[in-house]
Amino acid sequence: MDELNKQLGYKEKEYMTIDSIDGEIATINFGPTHPATHGIFQNILKVNGEKIISSEQTVGYIHRAFEKLAERRPYNQITPITDRLNYCSSPINNIGWHMTVEKLIGAEIPKRVDYMRVIVMELARIADHLICNSVVGVDTGALTGFTYMFQEREKIYELYEEICGARLTTNIGRIGGFERDFSPVFHSKIKKFLKEFPKIFGEFTSLLSRNRIFMDRTIGVGAISAERAMEYGFVGPNLRAAGVDYDVRVMNPYSSYQDFQFDIPVGIQGDTYDRFMVRQEEIRQSLSIIQQALDAMPEGSYKADIPEFYLPPKEEVYNNMEALIYHFKIVMGETNIPAGEVYFSVEGGNGELGYYLISDGGRSPYRLQFRRPCFIYYQAFPEMITGQVLSDAVLTLSSLNVIAGELDA
Repeated sequence: MDELNKQLGYKEKEYMTIDSIDGEIATINFGPTHPATHGIFQNILKVNGEKIISSEQTVGYIHRAFEKLAERRPYNQITPITDRLNYCSSPINNIGWHMTVEKLIGAEIPKRVDYMRVIVMELARIADHLICNSVVGVDTGALTGFTYMFQEREKIYELYEEICGARLTTNIGRIGGFERDFSPVFHSKIKKFLKEFPKIFGEFTSLLSRNRIFMDRTIGVGAISAERAMEYGFVGPNLRAAGVDYDVRVMNPYSSYQDFQFDIPVGIQGDTYDRFMVRQEEIRQSLSIIQQALDAMPEGSYKADIPEFYLPPKEEVYNNMEALIYHFKIVMGETNIPAGEVYFSVEGGNGELGYYLISDGGRSPYRLQFRRPCFIYYQAFPEMITGQVLSDAVLTLSSLNVIAGELDA
């Protein structure tokens, strides 16, 4: 790895210490409610002029005890809790949780459900990356791209509405599949989105990717080597930007991802520019995956045959005694889950989002742990900004895409 870094021209940063600095040292608060932090978390910075000497981060300002809340709820009622992790790509959180429970109970999921889930998760990935990269643009002084991309994100939210009626915290799908099949309106809207979005996205890419000001502000900023990224436990776009082609969708395929052809973009230096460009290319790959899923959508049901875990349709509840009984047992949390221990992960907007679930055979999890990528990224933040200037800290944080809900689960 050291030899590779030398060939690529990557240089290790020279860290400063307070003893080696001449002049007055100032201590400033970067957060917890500073607009540039994009969430409620704090950094206590020691600076010499504009140069950052050290940083100490603080988390826990919005800690909501998701894991303990989940341990007091029936399994189907945990889905809305997962919404509040990375709320920029809630459907991935929801579906990841559903697949974790399905792994524990040994459910057989129809192929059509797999493809439907892939479409929804890739739409969520696009929305997540659009937010991250447009905010990076804002933090370099380019507001136009931000407003331009938010119009496109709105179209994705309209697609969510067609599926489940919600937009931000989606509570999308169910254990075993979806509430209903994709509607004709959804198919019409997504075809229109796939046709129009690439041109608009290309304009956004042209606006920033070869913009001299943007490049000067991002190249070499907040860099981390592949070796250090792996030592910290980086995953997702931030790890791939450092040159490691690890993607859960390829390494441990789920939801039939092995059926699709797509590339894993990687960077070189692991700096802010690489993180931006990796996310841009991942958006293009997501568009390709969605198109493949639509073109090859299998026939079949939009739900698994697991009546003891899947909420029956209202029409059946009103007219069928057996469906009414299942509905009552599921809603009241009277369905016991088999005892067991599972770990399941998906490739979330920020990387590997994992669920470690222990069941003692009761109606709620005995123990549930979320593996949140942002919590790991944030540990490396002081190292990544030491020796850089204050404005670099803002860009580094933006490009890591630290989401407060995922940080303080």
